Amino acid sequence: MIRYLNLYWLFLLQRFKILMEYRLNFLIGATSSLVMQGAGILAIWVVMRQVPDLNGWTLAEIWLIYGLLTLAKSINHMFADNLWTLGDQYVRPGLFDRFLVRPIDPLFHLLADRFCHDGIGDFVIGLILVFAAAPNVAIAWTLPKILYLVIAVISGGGIFIALNLITGVSAFWVMDSVPMIRVVFEFNEFAKYPLAIYPRGIGIILTWLIPYGLASFYPASYLLGRGISPVLTWAGPLVAAFLLFIGYRIWLFGLRHYGSAGS
Repeated sequence: MIRYLNLYWLFLLQRFKILMEYRLNFLIGATSSLVMQGAGILAIWVVMRQVPDLNGWTLAEIWLIYGLLTLAKSINHMFADNLWTLGDQYVRPGLFDRFLVRPIDPLFHLLADRFCHDGIGDFVIGLILVFAAAPNVAIAWTLPKILYLVIAVISGGGIFIALNLITGVSAFWVMDSVPMIRVVFEFNEFAKYPLAIYPRGIGIILTWLIPYGLASFYPASYLLGRGISPVLTWAGPLVAAFLLFIGYRIWLFGLRHYGSAGS
């Protein structure tokens, strides 16, 4: 474990050295997500100006949900963005083969090969939303709540990474896995809002099948004191661990069936 942490740190240093060679590009990449997220936040604000609450949820509460989801997505964006490019940039041109001849885990190498700095902007926006919403929804930041917030964000990031890994492994068979990833990933748009506003079927999907709600709605409900069950309060870390395990097993299955470029 220590070896891989040290290796990741070395990969990260090299990545930032590369990024600093083109500092304007780094700045544009890091701030572009601020603009994109700002557009989404503005859209919610416009809607809520016309509708004071959504099934009992105020604008500040929705910002809290949105912020938690954005923080979770930022972890996936920064540390696992290469899963999106596995087919197009690694498997199709044959560059994935180099991961198989080096004495480290291929999945670790794939993830460490590129830190996506665009996610920094997402992380900043997520923090701003969460802590800007808190005074308006009467959240008192006690130590247990801060620890819960950290756990919820990390487990939410794990859910995003796991689902992208499960769908991204399809690159070993279809080369371009982006459509497969996107079919599942786009469900996170529903999780920007309270699951209580959707039909029951969508709520079940976003809780247990494609559980983005465990990264946003349920942690927000706990922080707001809305009385959700302990199972749903703490399901995020357990589901994230389970999905990561399943994702890794599917990854190993894909590796066994990988035939190298041109074969």
